[in-house]
Amino acid sequence: MPGKNGLIFDIHRFSIHDGPGIRTTVFFKGCPLNCWWCHNPESQSSLPEKLVIANRCVHCGVCAQICPEHGIVMTESGVKTDRQRCSCCGTCVEACFADANEMVGYEVDTADLYTLIARDRLFYDESAGGVTFSGGEPLSQPGFLTDILRLCRANGMHTAVDTSGYATWDVFECIIPHTNLFLYDLKLMNDERHKHFTGVSNHLILENLKKISRLGTPLWIRFPLVPSINDDEENLEQMAAFLVDIPGFQRLSLLPYHSAAESKYNGLEQTYALQELPAYNAITLEKIKEYFQGKGFPVVVGG
Repeated sequence: MPGKNGLIFDIHRFSIHDGPGIRTTVFFKGCPLNCWWCHNPESQSSLPEKLVIANRCVHCGVCAQICPEHGIVMTESGVKTDRQRCSCCGTCVEACFADANEMVGYEVDTADLYTLIARDRLFYDESAGGVTFSGGEPLSQPGFLTDILRLCRANGMHTAVDTSGYATWDVFECIIPHTNLFLYDLKLMNDERHKHFTGVSNHLILENLKKISRLGTPLWIRFPLVPSINDDEENLEQMAAFLVDIPGFQRLSLLPYHSAAESKYNGLEQTYALQELPAYNAITLEKIKEYFQGKGFPVVVGG
C-alpha cells in the first residue's frame, strides 16, 4: 500500500562514505540551516527548484521563448531566470535539448522509494551496508522519514540518518527506534558564531546529541572543517571538551572543505559566500587530526 509522500532531490547508489559498507544514500530536500559552506545548496529550499548547468547551455534561447511566465531572459553572460516569476513548471527543462536545465526536487511515495532502495539488498547484505537518509535535513520531513525508516528496518536493513541535529526531541523519539546509526554534524561550539555562519542557534543541536548518546544509539560525529571559520584553536578546544561528555561515539569524521559546490550556487543564481576560500592543505589537516587523536578520540578523515 502507498505510504506518506516526501520530497527528495537525489539518490546515490553504491555509496561508501555515508555509513558502514555499501549503501544507498537518499537526499531529502529542505533544511532549516543555511551554512555558508553548504555543499548541497540545492537541498536548502523545501520546494522544487530549477538548476542551470552553464557549461551545457548552447545559448539557443528556446527556454526564454517558451517560458509561460516570461521569467527567462538571454544576456551576454548567459541565461538568467527571474526566480520571483519562475513557477518551476518544468517547461524549459523539457524543451532544453542540451540538458542545461534541471528540476531539483521531486515527490516520492514511501513504498516506491523502498522498492528503489531494496534493489541493492544483495550488496548491503554482503558488505554489512544499508541505507542512509541525508539532505538537506531529513528530520525536516519527520512523517516521511519515520515511515521509510520503519519500512526498511521491518525488512532487516541497516539504517543511518545523517543530520544537523536541529529538530525537536519528539521527532528524534519517533525515529530512534528505527535508526541503527546517526551521522551527527557538529560545526561550531560558540552559539553566536554558529548563528552567524548557519543561521540557527546550536543549543538544540547540542542538547539532542547529549540525549542520543545517553540512550546508547550508535553515533558517528561529523565535523565539517572550514578554514578560518571553525578550525581555530578555540573552537577545536571547545569541541574536544564537549565530546568528552558524549560517551560511546564510534568515530569523529573530519570533513575538509572544498569548493566543488560553487557551480551549483551559480546554477541556482545564488551568491557563494566563500569564493576566495582556499582548499585545505595536508599539513594543517594532519595537525587537527593529531590534536583530536591526542584527546583519545577515534578520528578519520572523510566518510
